[in-house]
Amino acid sequence: MTMIKKIFDFYLDASIHVALAIFSLVHVTALTLNINVPVELYFFIFFGSISCYNFVKFGVEAEKYILVTNTYHKNIQFFSFGCLLVASYQLFFLSERVFVGLLFLAGITGLYALPVLPKHKNFRSFSGLKILIVAAVWAGTTVVLPAISVLDEKISWNVKIEAVQRFLFVLILLVPFEIRDLKYDSTALKTLPQRIGVKGTKMIGYGWSILFYAATFFKTDLDVTHVVVKTILFLLLILMLFKTELSQKKYFSSFWVEAIPLFWWLLFVISTKYTISL
Repeated sequence: MTMIKKIFDFYLDASIHVALAIFSLVHVTALTLNINVPVELYFFIFFGSISCYNFVKFGVEAEKYILVTNTYHKNIQFFSFGCLLVASYQLFFLSERVFVGLLFLAGITGLYALPVLPKHKNFRSFSGLKILIVAAVWAGTTVVLPAISVLDEKISWNVKIEAVQRFLFVLILLVPFEIRDLKYDSTALKTLPQRIGVKGTKMIGYGWSILFYAATFFKTDLDVTHVVVKTILFLLLILMLFKTELSQKKYFSSFWVEAIPLFWWLLFVISTKYTISL
């Protein structure tokens, strides 16, 4: 049992779980927009997410990330470098448009994690900006990149709506993390829970959930599958926010909340068999 727990903890700590969540959202985009996303982009996003997330988590200070003494973190480091090599290989097969988009998203991620501002600050330290950057990068990675990888024309209305929904979706998922970290975050960060409290933050989350669901009905190719899936997902998000507390069980946010994109994907895959146009 101890070995299983160690493997499970490594699965979470090495960002494999969050990478699977991002991977599943890319496939949700493919199913929603009815596009064939190149398999190389799937691989790049999955392995790139692992290395990127681990760098942000453990390598905000580059020296500490390179000179690792902890064996457990060394294993994560080697695993991350291996994933980075796989992701880098996939770059040779991606289109120029996707490559430009990746550079833009990489730039935002760098500003988020690296101390590029005076007094060794990064954009992550700016009040309220952290969750907006994370949500924007997720939306760009899981919606915009897949769309531009196969669509030659300008970004369509449905792609824009999907990107807005994905942005809101990630903001909602970040609420439990923001509340969980309230006990540890520096007051200088001025996070949402620090400003308006746990109850106020949850109310904002409920508002984002309503907007997320309402945006579904602005699409031009709406069908029963989309409505049913988004309705179930909306109810799940509301339940998640209701269950969110300051003192959380160990795996509530790190596993169950991050598993919601996987549930969305699974729900969509099952439901596509019964698509009926409205």
